Amino acid sequence: MKRACVVGWPVSHSLSPVIHGFWLNAYGIDGDYVKAAVEPEKLARFLKDLAANGLCGGNVTVPHKIEAHRLCERLDAAAKAIGAVNTVWLDSGKLAGSNTDAVGFLANLDSEAPGWDRTGPAAVIGAGGAARAIVWALRQRGFEEIRIVNRTKLRASELAADFPPASAHDLADLGRALAGAHLVVNTSTLGMKGAPALDIDLSPAAADATVCDIVYSPLETGLLAQARRRGMWAVDGLGMLLHQAVPGFEIWFGVRPEVTRDLRRAVLDAIAARESVPT
Repeated sequence: MKRACVVGWPVSHSLSPVIHGFWLNAYGIDGDYVKAAVEPEKLARFLKDLAANGLCGGNVTVPHKIEAHRLCERLDAAAKAIGAVNTVWLDSGKLAGSNTDAVGFLANLDSEAPGWDRTGPAAVIGAGGAARAIVWALRQRGFEEIRIVNRTKLRASELAADFPPASAHDLADLGRALAGAHLVVNTSTLGMKGAPALDIDLSPAAADATVCDIVYSPLETGLLAQARRRGMWAVDGLGMLLHQAVPGFEIWFGVRPEVTRDLRRAVLDAIAARESVPT
């Protein structure tokens, strides 16, 4: 039996076992996918002992993504450029790492908004790790004009400097950053359940813009609701979560899985069940 895991601290919130468990069952694979709660100071030992613990690899979640990048002996192009790892496996005994967030982001838009990448510019809100993966993905897809908007312009400037010719803007400059944008992406936690709303006006963006929010709880954020009212193409963040899981499953279990409506429903059911539990 092949076994993989998701490692984080804490890790109880992870939906990865739902996704990979669904695929293991759907494809009739004799495998298992478990949660591994590992404290930061114990991560190096845990990853070194993957094989000894009967694991062929796993997903890496907060707060371990940057440290996992440092510990990997082999990195793919995405992991090198993004500077963080969310997927690990053993390659001829060496710890290998990838960052599949970019793949998940692109696959989600390709699936839900065909043709989204035929024109630019793009406006990306936020300048954290998710933004870094998404800006790299947009550069891979050929976007030249990428406007990064962040509350702290310094962080936006640091990100833009790594992916020229991206430009940096603060929130006060949001209207200009959105002007004529054919793609608007929220990579921040604003709009997430329990977080402040992302209170912006989409009117400066192109009338036929695609608007993507990587938040998936709630599934319909205020940003997406506004986009739909304006007749724009609105894409929620759940698809990115599902599609980013595909490469790892293929590496660990030897089958390239499909992201289906049934999988989406299974994950939504898991989210609903979790949110219904009293705290």
